Amino acid sequence: MLESLALPSVFDVEWSHRAPCNLPLRETYLGAYLLARRAESRAELATPAITCSNRSAKLALFLQVCNTAPRSIAIRDATQSATADSHGSAPPTIEELPHRRRKRLKEAASVLDAAGDVPLPPDASSSLSHDAAAAPEKSLRRLFSTYLALTKPRLAFLIVLTTTASYSIYPVPALLSTSVTDAPSLSTLTLLFLTTGTFACIASANTLNMLFEPQHDAKMSRTKNRPLVRGLVSKRAALVFAIATGMVGSGLLWYGVNPTTSILGAGNIALYAFAYTFSKRIHPVNTWIGAIVGAIPPLMGWCAAASQYSTKNAMQASSTSVWEEAQELLFTEQAIGGWLIAGLLFAWQFPHFFALSYGVRKEYAGAGYKMLTSTNMPMACRVSLRYSLVMFPICAGLSYYELTDRAFVVTSGVANAWMLREAIRMWRLNGEKGSARALFWASVWQLPIVLVLAMVQKKGLWDRIWAGIYGHPELEEDWEEEEL
Repeated sequence: MLESLALPSVFDVEWSHRAPCNLPLRETYLGAYLLARRAESRAELATPAITCSNRSAKLALFLQVCNTAPRSIAIRDATQSATADSHGSAPPTIEELPHRRRKRLKEAASVLDAAGDVPLPPDASSSLSHDAAAAPEKSLRRLFSTYLALTKPRLAFLIVLTTTASYSIYPVPALLSTSVTDAPSLSTLTLLFLTTGTFACIASANTLNMLFEPQHDAKMSRTKNRPLVRGLVSKRAALVFAIATGMVGSGLLWYGVNPTTSILGAGNIALYAFAYTFSKRIHPVNTWIGAIVGAIPPLMGWCAAASQYSTKNAMQASSTSVWEEAQELLFTEQAIGGWLIAGLLFAWQFPHFFALSYGVRKEYAGAGYKMLTSTNMPMACRVSLRYSLVMFPICAGLSYYELTDRAFVVTSGVANAWMLREAIRMWRLNGEKGSARALFWASVWQLPIVLVLAMVQKKGLWDRIWAGIYGHPELEEDWEEEEL
């Protein structure tokens, strides 16, 4: 009677020598009986590995017995269990099992929960594409959502934040103020040009990235709903949008900030859209190219701030060439802070991206991408650990060059130690048991924490704040001397 029943697809069995048993089926003893019959028909004694979606503690107990007991005993117990179940006898519940068996079942379930690959949610572009498809055709909402999806808004927002953070961390010389009571600051208008131009450049680069690989995006669950994959916008329209945003962004940075920042923005478009995009299908070195792309925006923010307080007073004069300006902003001792922040972003991207890509490494491989997590996971874990360690000397360098207070070494060290701990765990477990997911979330919080701490603990910031509240001791002493 049991043999005549048709099996659903979840009962498909993959046989491998001593493969660990994953947990469970809904029809526990029916599955146990069929496993026993299949085992009898095999010439070799192999251990079944079952892959299913729903876990059952009952079948977990049965499979645990199959792994530990001799095959004959396992087959006999499975057959008896299936026969008893067919006569209506109720199997024991978890609470009725001995303490040690309950403990082993809980440990096995927790290991499988942690080891299972948790798919990442769709990116912002896919979510916006879904909203655009639901909107009426030719409506303003559909048009806006479609083109916003081309910019990858979450990624663009993060990059603009790193640019703004670097701009604000730049040490403003207090001696440039004409009055002691005036707090020297950077130009708000320059910051507006910087953020708008940077966002436009990012939008151009991301649009070109989608334009070059829709056939590969269609193979991945996170990207299969992007605008070009779903046909919400034509390739020609996307190309026009990419060219327009690239020209607008570079123009805003050139005329509103300085030529050096504009050149960095335009160069980053080419580096991301061409070098990074095409290298993803060639060699795992693409991650290092992508890390350079992420490190350039902080340099753009630094150059935007440095151009306002450069040692050359006539920098904007027509006699100053673009190359001389670039040398002044990027290759002097005053530019060390910008390179340190860029190095921070460069190093951060390795533990962040490798932890993120671990969950979709099979999809990357299926789409033809040569990611290190799918070609050499142990090396990816070592690289993540190595660059997590680099965070400590970089943060110490920010304090050493007097961009931040001395206490920044301690406060940033707490966040860096958290990410380092998760990187060590990922290295030991090779990304399994939830270690990659834990490192991903640690990196998500570590970067904004460190950048906010650097801005809050900027060298001299609190001295100016306290002086604004309680006054300047120098001025009060001079006033008292004049009265005497």
